[in-house]
Amino acid sequence: MPSRGTGRVRRVVTDRRGGASSGDFDSFNLGDHVGDAPAAVAANRARLARRLGLPATDIVWMDQVHGTRIARVSRATGGPVPATDGLVTDRPGLALAVLTADCVPVLAADSEAGVIGAVHAGRVGAVGGIVPNLIGAMTSLGARPEQITILLGPAAAGEHYELPDEMVDEVEDALPGSRARTVGGTAGVDLRRGLTRQLHGLGVTQVDSDPRCTIADESLFSYRREGRTGRLASVIWRE
Repeated sequence: MPSRGTGRVRRVVTDRRGGASSGDFDSFNLGDHVGDAPAAVAANRARLARRLGLPATDIVWMDQVHGTRIARVSRATGGPVPATDGLVTDRPGLALAVLTADCVPVLAADSEAGVIGAVHAGRVGAVGGIVPNLIGAMTSLGARPEQITILLGPAAAGEHYELPDEMVDEVEDALPGSRARTVGGTAGVDLRRGLTRQLHGLGVTQVDSDPRCTIADESLFSYRREGRTGRLASVIWRE
């Protein structure tokens, strides 16, 4: 059985600089589904593993589908976990990776229980309840909500994330506190604010949020800003 409550939890978020990709994917694109040259993505992922000090085979990726499924992993998978948007594990040394370019990457850990989780929370998945599913999956492995720490990574911020009024209403109904006003005075959504409030309601109060907006910060990939673009990686593991 994996050891419990030992080893430091590490969280890392990449930006778009220092990689092998070119053109629209310049340059540290970690997404293998966006049209980038496979050799460039492979080189970038190998560089990521070296910088993290981990075997590339111990980084678990997902085939993300904007759903609410959470998969438990206990070993290297040899490829992306199919059709899932969240991962949990209690195995030290196994790194969980989330790809984003405006959606919210959620990195969660209960270091005392030795349980970590990672989630891709876009608008659809967040409204569908992927974050409560994550907390449920972690508690099933022995985590306790009051011990879980959360990092919400770089994502589209409310002042730039414009949506039609009916979509804003849908998000606000599911995630109270998400409604925002953009810099242009139009209706917008701040998913990280809504998810923070949701987590507090689940008993998870140790929530930190990276303040960077993917749409506004050109050192980050943003689908809404660029359309054809790369993906950032947010990674969590327990040493």
